[in-house]
Amino acid sequence: MSDPVLYELDGEGIATITLNLPELRNPISDPNLIAALLGTLEAMEGDPNVRVAVLTGAGPGFSAGGNLKTMKPDMGPLNASLPARTRGNYKRGIQKLPLAFAALEVPVIAAVNGPAIGAGLDLACMCDLRVAGESAKFAESFVTLGLIPGDGGAWLLQRVVGFSKAAELTLTGETIGAQEALRIGLVSQVVPDAELLAAARALAAKIARNPPHAVRMAKRLLWEAQETDLRALLEMSAAMQAVAHATSDNAEAIDAFLEKRKPQFKGD
Repeated sequence: MSDPVLYELDGEGIATITLNLPELRNPISDPNLIAALLGTLEAMEGDPNVRVAVLTGAGPGFSAGGNLKTMKPDMGPLNASLPARTRGNYKRGIQKLPLAFAALEVPVIAAVNGPAIGAGLDLACMCDLRVAGESAKFAESFVTLGLIPGDGGAWLLQRVVGFSKAAELTLTGETIGAQEALRIGLVSQVVPDAELLAAARALAAKIARNPPHAVRMAKRLLWEAQETDLRALLEMSAAMQAVAHATSDNAEAIDAFLEKRKPQFKGD
């Protein structure tokens, strides 16, 4: 059996994470895929050589969300016929993913190739940035199956597209294409399918060129700002800025500016 998640790190500090169950359309309800993705995120966060990551799916789709064949009441890992056990299985399974992405300070770009449906759309929203191929499709489709977003989608989606549009997508379950996703701000770029990974990597390279400590702290501030009041965020910003001022990369940036040359950041 192939690895459910593939991981590769290049010399520029750009990691590529690939969901690798294409025959099942990369369902993130799969326990093995969840465990592998969580392990990958943990290892990546602890690696100072990683500056940014690109997340994509193998095959023709990003992620179809849940594998419906394993979601019948008497089948699969959720034990859907036993509500109390199902609740625990969500908490021990798929719900670990949004918490892991929220804790991650490495920026992640979702390169959405093909459908991102249900939990697949929510996975894209766990990322910091989203780039879509022309054939990408998106749907917060839980209600069409008589379900609700059990993976944090009700929290995630509205923070990307706003409450009104998130409510429309969630309550209708309708599918939208890449251009509509661009119009509502769900993705920041739409490119030809053949150019998707190159476009995502080009965006990643712009991030990777910057001092890595500053990038990680800036991402943390962006996430904290969604829930923290201004006074608390300013305190956090002051503390992080004190750390940033003391880095060698900050000194190098100033020297390079004054000497009119390109900086060489080492992550110190």
